[in-house]
Amino acid sequence: MKFFVDTADVAAISELHDLGMVDGVTTNPSLILKSGRNILEVTKEICDIVPGPVSAEVVALKADDMIAEGRKLAEIAENIAVKLPLTWDGLKACKVLSDEGRMVNVTLCFSANQALLAAKAGATFISPFIGRLDDINVDGLELISDIRIIYDNYGFETQILAASIRTVNHVADVARIGADVMTAPPEVIRKLASHPLTDAGLAQFTKDWAQTGQTIL
Repeated sequence: MKFFVDTADVAAISELHDLGMVDGVTTNPSLILKSGRNILEVTKEICDIVPGPVSAEVVALKADDMIAEGRKLAEIAENIAVKLPLTWDGLKACKVLSDEGRMVNVTLCFSANQALLAAKAGATFISPFIGRLDDINVDGLELISDIRIIYDNYGFETQILAASIRTVNHVADVARIGADVMTAPPEVIRKLASHPLTDAGLAQFTKDWAQTGQTIL
């Protein structure tokens, strides 16, 4: 499963990329706001760091305007994936941009039917939001499973990009189900390395080593 990092924080992206933990990046208007940066400038900087897909989201609501914004964003770098909302206008824009050979990430997906439409419109990625479904007592993981079954049934090439990842358990769960990609904030990716038994074991080893009176260097 590919790891995308969900942030516009260039320092965090660089750290994770250097560790080989980043296959791509997802951004959205809220993350651009949090960065305090100009969308074109920060997105170009991210694309220079990460060779994999970098999702940059349109803000228009009408198809023609989405297409124009998508083309503008795609000019930033060859690895831009234009991020579009899963609305009827978003699907229209998806069809046009994907037919032009551009990567498209269709976002804010909350049903298998929506995912089916995105695949038929030529989306490169579909982004089902797990955490936001969990927030309203709907099983977000079940949605990932349903999309996986449907896509496999009919050979759709659209990649399932599990989004709105809130916990480390979400990461393991979507990997088991067969998501192609997951995107998560930097802090969630870092937490994947943490386990209380690892900490306890390391503390014991450190204590025992100190008692040997030895050094390695």
